[in-house]
Parts: sequence; C-alpha cells; structure tokens
Amino acid sequence: MTKTALVVGVSGIVGSATATLLVDRGWQVSGLARRPTGQAGVQPICADLQDVDATARALTDLRPDAVFITTWLRQDSEAENIRVNSAMVRNLLDGLPKPTAPRHVALVTGLKHYLGPFEAYGKGALPQTPFREEQGRLDVENFYYAQEDEVFAAAARDGFTWSVHRPHTVIGKAVGNAMNMGTTLAVYATLCRETGRPFAFPGSAAQWNGLTDMTDARQLARHMLWAATTPEAANEAFNVVNGDVFRWSWMWGRIANWFGIAATPFDGIVRPLEQQMDGDAGLWRTIAEREGLVELDLSRLASPWHTDADLGRPIEVVTDMSKSRRLGFTEYQPTDDAFFDLFAQLRNDRLIP
Repeated sequence: MTKTALVVGVSGIVGSATATLLVDRGWQVSGLARRPTGQAGVQPICADLQDVDATARALTDLRPDAVFITTWLRQDSEAENIRVNSAMVRNLLDGLPKPTAPRHVALVTGLKHYLGPFEAYGKGALPQTPFREEQGRLDVENFYYAQEDEVFAAAARDGFTWSVHRPHTVIGKAVGNAMNMGTTLAVYATLCRETGRPFAFPGSAAQWNGLTDMTDARQLARHMLWAATTPEAANEAFNVVNGDVFRWSWMWGRIANWFGIAATPFDGIVRPLEQQMDGDAGLWRTIAEREGLVELDLSRLASPWHTDADLGRPIEVVTDMSKSRRLGFTEYQPTDDAFFDLFAQLRNDRLIP
C-alpha cells in the first residue's frame, strides 16, 4: 500500500527537500506551511501552527504514516523561542487525529543542542567535539529541548515512534528562510563580483583553520526517511552530516572559483556579513532587475546574521555519526558538491545571475 506523509514546513530548505524525496520514492505527500508553494506531487495544506483551532481543522482528515517536522519561528528571546516553538509542535501533534495504525514522527533540531541557544551560542562549558548524541543536554534553556519534550509527551500518549535529527548547518534552496548559509554566500559572492569588493571570509580563525562539516538538505531528507522506515532507528536521536570534513581555508577558494572571483587571503580579522552587506538591498534590486531575477528583496535570500553565527564560532565543530552508521545508514554527500549543486539550482531558477 502507498505510504502517506505529512511534511511540516514544506516551503523551507529541509521541508521541500524531504517532500521531493518522498514523492520520488512513491509516497503520497501532504505539505503544511503558512504559505505553501506549489511543489510538484505535494498536496498543500495552509495552516498557522500557532493557531490551535485552525491547525486542528486543517488536519482533520489526515492520518499520515509519517510526520516530518522541519519548521520553527525565530523570536526575540530564547524564552519566546521556547514558548512559540514548543506550542507549534504541541498544536500539530494534538491536532492530528490519534493514529489507528503505526506512525512515526521525525523532528529536525540541530547542533544548538550541543552549542546552546542563540543567546548563549558557543559560550560557557561545551561538550568536546566531535559531538556525540550521548553527550545529552546542556544546563540551559533551549527551544530544541522544549520541542523534543512535546514530541516525547505526545508519543507516550498516542503510541507513535519518533526520531530526532540534529544536522549541522544545512545547505539547500528556500526563499525567505531564516537560516540559509548557501544562498547567503551565493548572494555575497555575486555582490563582490559586481562591485569588485574583496570576497573576504567573514568568520573566525578557529573556523578558518579548524575542521568542520555540514549537512545537505537532501542528505537530511534521506536520513529522516531511513529512520522512519527502519525499526532499529525508532525512538532515537541522531546527528546527521554529509560524511566528509573540510576546512574553510580550503572551501572558501572553491566557492570563489565557482563564481569566477578571487578569494581574499584571510588575515585573522572577523568581518561579519551583517556589516559587509549592510546597505546592499538597493544594489541587489538593481542587479535583480537588470538580470531578470525572480527575487528582488535581498532579505528573502540572505540571512547574514545566521552565517555570521556559524562562521564566527570560536571553537572547532565536527559531528559524529557513528550511531547512524552502526544501524545501517550509509549515505554520503561531498560538501563542495552540495554547494555547487545549490549554486547551479539558484542560477537555473533565476535567483542569482
């Protein structure tokens, strides 16, 4: 029988990649978002998860075999992140009809599980790297923990299995996404090429010189589908990255070469993209109008604050995937190819020239 899935946050980087994979694998897919896009093969569901009643009405007739939660809303404080994002997960799981057959719920969080929330990101006493799932929670309030607790409580009540997926920085396409390093770097490189400004690494020496890893949205989608269909992976939390490691001192030049520009040698000075790109909205609009691009609003493509947070970290960050490997997940994605595939897609879709 055809499997059915609900992808929550289907218009985002992870949600759209997950829906695409499920459709390709023959699943019947519904995609929930506040403003669903017309993704091929996906039945759109329009709902605001902050609205309890509207969410329940939107989900009345759905009885999915698997639910993939890939959405969150950034707030001004971690207390508000916890209040809003835990309520969204609770409203979703309360609004779904109680399962009458086996159901799996996958929740996407991230490495802030180990690094702490935005207000304390990469500060204080942190676990050793590579991060491993058994290192557990920090002694700090974190909306990821609150989301997990909502899933655990609903699973105990309704009898479904669950998995938690902790990617590193996700590479993939979405417009209007709050955390989007790949497109941010593509836009930054385009602006540097246009103006002749140096393509300068914005982050710290620790990130420039240290090892790191990342997560292609397609790799994360494959990982969630694997967990949803592998009994041994039920009721487990997993790290998920591409499977390679690199240094930004190597990757930066490869990104520059793709755009036909020179990478500026790193001099140890942190140059945040929020400062470098401040005031570029008008320039981007000019480029977009001249080149016939489909998105004129720079703020819907680039998220400099998030890229600065990742590239400015004072510690080396690498992620262990042994738990998944032992259970049989063997997918691999070279990170430079993930960037290049994204850049080609952005160009093909007329989001960059």
